Formats: sequence, C-alpha cells, structure tokens
Amino acid sequence: MINAEFCLFAQVTLDTNSVPFRGVLLEARTQSSTIPRGTFRTTNSLVQLLTCNVGGTSYPESAVSHSSETEKTQIVVNWIAPDVGNIEFRATFVQTRPMFWTGVTSPIIQRSGPTVVPQITTSSRSQFQFSSDACGSTKFCFINPAQCNPATDGNCFFMSSTPLNNQGLLFEMSGMASGYIAIGFSDDQTMGNDDVYICGMDVSRRIQVSRAYSTGRSRPVSRMLGQVSNITVANNNGVIQCSFVTRNNISTAQRAANNMHYLFFAFGPSSDGLINIHQRTPFISSEKVNVGAVQSISGSSGRPILIKAHGALMLIAWMTTGTIGMLIAQYFKCIGGERKILGKAWWFQLHFPLMTLTVALTIIGFVLVFVQVKGWSYSAGSHPVLGCVVMGLALIQPFVAIFRPSPDHKRRWIFKYFHAIVAYAIRPLAGTLLFNMQNINSHTSRTEMRIFKCYLHTLRFSVLSFFACFHHM
Repeated sequence: MINAEFCLFAQVTLDTNSVPFRGVLLEARTQSSTIPRGTFRTTNSLVQLLTCNVGGTSYPESAVSHSSETEKTQIVVNWIAPDVGNIEFRATFVQTRPMFWTGVTSPIIQRSGPTVVPQITTSSRSQFQFSSDACGSTKFCFINPAQCNPATDGNCFFMSSTPLNNQGLLFEMSGMASGYIAIGFSDDQTMGNDDVYICGMDVSRRIQVSRAYSTGRSRPVSRMLGQVSNITVANNNGVIQCSFVTRNNISTAQRAANNMHYLFFAFGPSSDGLINIHQRTPFISSEKVNVGAVQSISGSSGRPILIKAHGALMLIAWMTTGTIGMLIAQYFKCIGGERKILGKAWWFQLHFPLMTLTVALTIIGFVLVFVQVKGWSYSAGSHPVLGCVVMGLALIQPFVAIFRPSPDHKRRWIFKYFHAIVAYAIRPLAGTLLFNMQNINSHTSRTEMRIFKCYLHTLRFSVLSFFACFHHM
C-alpha cells in the first residue's frame, strides 16, 4: 500500500501490512510517462536515493531503493513535488528472489494548484548571521542565556519571529548542537501534544528544516512541512542555524487554534536522519507568548517550583523517612527486649511516626504535581500511573494498621503478611519512580542511580550502626 498527498512536501509510506520484504524500488511519475518526477529525501538508513537516467537525461534523487537486505514491513520517505500534472507512485517489492511484486501503484494524486517548491540555500557564517539587536523593536525573540547575541556568541540559543504584513512569519533559529535544534509550541510547560519545527541533519549530514508533532517521551511524528518557503540553513563549527518563512497556523494539533503558547527550545544529537532525545531539559518560556507580537523573552531549563517540591517531598518520603521506618520494623524488633515507650514497643513508637510522616509527604507531593499540571499528564509515560499505584498502596497501609488485630489474635498473621507484602511492593516502585522522571538522559540516569545506591547503603549502615550501639548500651 502506498499513501501520499500532493503538496509542497509529501510523506510517502510504503506499507505491506506486516508482510516482510527485503528490496524495494520507488518512483513518482505522471500517468503514461517513464520520466521520474520530483525528488526524494530519506528519513532513515533503511533506504538510499538513486539517480535515474532516461533518454540521456539524469534525474538525481528521483528514486528510492533499499540500502540493505534486512527484512522490513514499512518505509517512510519525503518527496518534494514538481510543477507537473497529476502524480502516481510506482513501486516494486522483493520478498525473496523467486517472490516479488511489480507495478504496485498509489491512487492518482490530484493537483489543487501550482506548486512552488521551497528552495533550500546553504550559507556560510559570513553570509548568514542572526542578531538580537532588533529584538523587542521589530521582532519577537526567545533567547538563552538572556541578552546573548547569536552574531557574536556561538553558545547563544536563539529563536526569533518577524511578522511579514499578513504574509506569514519569518523564523530564525540558532544554537550549538551535534544533531538538531528545535522549537516547540505547547499549551502547557510539559512536553507532549506540541507542534515542532526542527532544524537538523538528515542521513547525509545536510541541514534540513522539518515539521513534527511531539507526543511526549517518544520521537516526534513527522508532519507535512506545508506552507514553508525561503529556507536557508547553515552549520558553522557546530552552530546549527535555519531561517524560513511559514504561513502555517501555529497551533497545538487536536485543540482549538490560538496565538498564545509556551515555547520550548530543545537541542541534541541525531542519527540516521532522526533526532534523538535531547541531552538536557529544553529551555521553556515562563508564560504563554504570542510569537507574532514584538517582544523579547528568555527561557529557563529548570523545572517549575511545584515540580521541584514534588520531587523533594517524594525523595524525603521514600528515601529517608520511609526507608528508616521500614528498616526499624524489619530488623530491630528484637532489640531492647521488653522496653516500652508510652505502653508500646519502642521500635513501634519510632516506626509509626516515621511511616505516618512518609504517607503525609506523599499526599502533599501527589497533590502538588496535579496542581502544577492542572490535570493528568498524558505525555509523562508510566510515571503518573505508577505514582497513583504508590499513592494508593501508601494510603492502604495506615488503614490496615489501624484495624489490625491484637498480637495474640489467631488472624494476626494475615495482617502481618499483608502489611509486609504491601511494603515490599511500595519500596521498589517508589525507587523506580524517583529515577524515571521526564527528560533524564541515560548518562544522568546512571550517575544519579550510583548516587542513589551510595545513599541507600550509607543510610542503611548508619541506621544499623546506631541501633547496634543502642542495643549494647
């Protein structure tokens, strides 16, 4: 099956409905013609571009073929439309040497008007410079660090938009990156359900401008570039820069269009023409802005204060008070003999307030994050789901403890094992959640996990040592 639409840029999908194939050849032609039309752009390393020769004339990048004989069930490529008649795509698939299909065609793709293919110009730094001098006077700017100037500072992350008298917006993007820079438009300060413009390297390491839709923690989904023209790109000593004019509506898809958005500026590596996870938290505007209005703002890569408070409270609850309370209940019931405090075993009088405090901190942290996000965070993956599980289990424990039978009751063992099983379930879940937060890259995660393990070992050793000394006293 071949799917495509006729526009400036089309995304062509070759899909065999889960039937694997090893080889493919794809061209675009007008009806009853052997001349290939348009040019293709690859999106990954599964395919390569070919130059076709027809009647002594070469048509570069006019066909797509496989780059290896690995099995695949789908291929996605971009196609730049020419200014010709209606188009159909033709493909040949090879599953094995004796089994192949030829003459596979798409439906005729109708033209709706003349096509103007955006020309991509590659420029050098001397020809192509952005400046923050006009920020706040003739154009909107989003800059980090504040007051930096991309004309003189390669470490300046810069985005600007200039209104063009109802003819769209002129965007400029600049930043130091190993693969891509991207600007996102969001309804909130959490990644997910956002329109994104990406200035990044393709499989040939050439800079391209593309448009995508971010769904959160996964790689953004490519979208039609649409009404984008006057593209100019540059890559000077690791500083990626793009300039283009867009007449697309800037809105978050699947929601009501408006002119106010939070801005995200992300950057990171890429491989095989696909962007990878950014290496640090994107710069995020502190409030919603209108990129068609003239002003200058700076972004912050720090998390909102309520998110920081959420993380701090959960860290205290499950890495300190909760851990100490569980250690006391697990290892120190036999220490101190019959010694009691206010009529209860001394270990219980320590265990009870520590675990009560743990539940209280968990409730507060749980509420704070919902206040910040203003609802459910659909783009946060499994984190909110597991968080609700931990919250539910944490609430069960005190209620079970309140209605526990007496120590000599015949059903006491039911409470004992249930209480212990729930505790053993919460502890690994809470630890996993603390190091499964959004926007933690693999290197940071490994480093923080080592710190976390050292912390737990130190805490366990300190608690055990303290009570060992207490027991000898």
